[in-house]
Amino acid sequence: MSRAINPDKDIRNSTDPDISGSYNAMQRAGKAAIDLAIQTNTAIVTSINGKVVRIPASELIKQRQLSA
Repeated sequence: MSRAINPDKDIRNSTDPDISGSYNAMQRAGKAAIDLAIQTNTAIVTSINGKVVRIPASELIKQRQLSA
């Protein structure tokens, strides 16, 4: 049986430690994917506000430089 996903519910507040800890794991995985995309000069494909967006390595580099 599957449950509907509530995007407004923050998983970091879950009483299940596996679920609450998964937030940091997803953050690390996202950073690793961006690192790999930059190293291999490839793009990241992600969803922003429900829209599929392709972000090329050059843009990832610019974003990283701005946040440093």
